[in-house]
Amino acid sequence: MTPRFIIANARDNVAIAIADLAAGDVLTNGCMVAEPISAGHKVALTAIASGDAVIKLGQPIGLASEAIAAGAHVHSHNLHFARTAAGSETGVDLRTPDPIEASFDGFVRADGQIGTRNFIGILTSVNCSATVARRIAAHFTPERLAAFPYVDGVVAFTHHSGCGMAKDGRGIENLRHTITGYATNPNFAGVLLVGLGCEVNQIQDMPGFRGDALNIQDAGGTAAAISAGIEIAERLVRSANLCRRQSVSAANLTIGLQCGASDGYSAITANPALGAAVDRLVAAGGRAILSETPEIYGAEHLLVRRAVSPDVADTLADRLVWWEEYAARDGASLDNNPSPGNKAGGITTILEKSLGAVAKAGSTPLNAVIDYARKVTAPGLTFMDSPGYDPCSATGQIAGGAHLILFTTGRGSVFGSIPSPTIKLASNAALARNMADDIDVDCSDILDGISVDDMGAQIFARILETASGQKTASELLGLGENEWVPWIPGATY
Repeated sequence: MTPRFIIANARDNVAIAIADLAAGDVLTNGCMVAEPISAGHKVALTAIASGDAVIKLGQPIGLASEAIAAGAHVHSHNLHFARTAAGSETGVDLRTPDPIEASFDGFVRADGQIGTRNFIGILTSVNCSATVARRIAAHFTPERLAAFPYVDGVVAFTHHSGCGMAKDGRGIENLRHTITGYATNPNFAGVLLVGLGCEVNQIQDMPGFRGDALNIQDAGGTAAAISAGIEIAERLVRSANLCRRQSVSAANLTIGLQCGASDGYSAITANPALGAAVDRLVAAGGRAILSETPEIYGAEHLLVRRAVSPDVADTLADRLVWWEEYAARDGASLDNNPSPGNKAGGITTILEKSLGAVAKAGSTPLNAVIDYARKVTAPGLTFMDSPGYDPCSATGQIAGGAHLILFTTGRGSVFGSIPSPTIKLASNAALARNMADDIDVDCSDILDGISVDDMGAQIFARILETASGQKTASELLGLGENEWVPWIPGATY
């Protein structure tokens, strides 16, 4: 019989309901539930004094804002955010996995990179060229592409910026690295970058841009640029259709790790299961990218303990200080992060949410910390600085070289991504049933006794299948073209 609650760590003073609990239900330690507790929410195992730490997953997730009786519901009404000191000795938990061999069928590009998809991208330097880019892509209807069965599609990526912004600084640097990162992502067989001609974000200033380029002003206006762009894209499509998959090592694979609409189950099912899959990928020589800096807040010490050097640990700490100051400038704090959906699902503070977020990264060494949309070059696990907003964060990861996005969710997500498809992992069975068309893997079997490691093996198998061409739920639904959201901090003039 499936248990109705779980105590995730021997240090915990709360249990997690994995089914609705009624007043009078008895917990393992003999404590009686004092009031109805919704699935995913927390119940006190013992009395917790006001000001004492509430412990979940072996870590403090905040302080009791009032005395909490044994058996009481623990949530926003009696638990508040408070930073607590946590051990952060650099590298004390370093663990290198034993190597394994794994492979998938990918597209080998002329420069030696490996793709998992075979798209043509129509990129834009500025919002002014958005319509032209979309019209070029729209020319390639399913009927026209039927003659090119080895091409996954022709897709336009537009954004709201590129002019009316500073000519230097973090904003334009992020935008340029995002554009050039997509242009060099091996899931594109070819790209066309469309500009207006007079914008701040000039095509010739793109660092390391490779591909075809077109300026609307030079082409003779909107109609002429569309015609010229279609001609270029047709050439790229014909070339891409010559590509064929071949077996390659999983060491060529890079994945981005995301979580969205998390709930109280996420940290005990989907997220640690994804972490177990990441450990397998790293053991096979592959790479993983953890991001969403505001969503590791309060759990960063767990990454520091796996950092390969003090420089890596210090860089991560510096990014968190930046985010604290960034939030404070608008009178906010990083504890604003848990959304209404997160809280309805049982998550109370950012500290609690962050524990689940970090679990996605498994247990291997943290080898590098990089800025948004920069190319991942280190082996194994890299942390990329990014906002917690899923489309923005995943955009940076794909620009960094991610072939796939692995996305855990507890409340439900309709996210998709191109050219690097999203595999969505459900934390609970109710979600997997209710949004079956959006979910690829149901991780709730962990609650029925399957081990986290075995679920991780299932996810790793799905990663290799998807990398080899199996369509994800979001691909079948046609999602991903509108989820390209570069992070562009700074003033708009």
